Amino acid sequence: MTGMLEMLSYPFMARAVIVGILVSLCAALLGISLILKRYSMIGDGLSHVGFGALAMAQVLGFAPLAFTVPVVVLVAILLLRLSETGKIKGDAAIAAISTGSLALGVMVISLSNGANTDLVNYMFGSILAMSDADVTLSLALSVCVLILFIFFYNKIFAVTFDETFAKATGKKTAVYNTVIAALTAITVVLGMRMMGALLISALVIFPGLTAMRLFRSFSGVTVCAVILSAVCFFIGMTLSYLFALPTGASVVLVNILAFVLFTVLGAIRNKYSR
Repeated sequence: MTGMLEMLSYPFMARAVIVGILVSLCAALLGISLILKRYSMIGDGLSHVGFGALAMAQVLGFAPLAFTVPVVVLVAILLLRLSETGKIKGDAAIAAISTGSLALGVMVISLSNGANTDLVNYMFGSILAMSDADVTLSLALSVCVLILFIFFYNKIFAVTFDETFAKATGKKTAVYNTVIAALTAITVVLGMRMMGALLISALVIFPGLTAMRLFRSFSGVTVCAVILSAVCFFIGMTLSYLFALPTGASVVLVNILAFVLFTVLGAIRNKYSR
């Protein structure tokens, strides 16, 4: 408890915790839909696109997040369109675009002055890399993502479980799928500062996947995933501060432990409920 209070007494740590929890909530909410739609790896693909865009922004002298967010949103929508047309399957489209973007980022870095500290922070994550402008933009966009998810909750629920039926009943499924893709892109870019491009997809996948070990209803999984996401992030941040560990890796390992625990509890429940 003393360590937690000491950590929160530093303004930059308090800001990182607030932003991190908000981004974790966004990732958990969107992750449930992505998992059920078998589109889980989009977070990993978009993080690679984000790294390529960040490299370009760094070289061109643009504001990193202001440049990267719209680029990744456009790519997310493109991935969605490619998957819907059936010309390229979803996983193949993600693999092609993500590897191409990562290669572009590495090439841009090598042709400039090399991999500077800022780009390395984006790759592996660092709470110290968050500027005041990053914090302000992250807070604003995170709140917008949460508000939009709550506003479109029923529509997202419909297109997640039965897109064909939702389309037949007159719902604009293409619009709501685009909303999910855009919100996911924003969340991935925001989380890259602390989690890094290589680990941000864990925030999207693990909370929902863990909650599904115990809960079956969409609302139950949603509530559990949100709570898990926030708790795991805070514990991971605390462990990172107390033992000087990498923030992203600490958060992911805590999420993995939660997944293992919930899997065991789910197995025990199923055994005694028969």
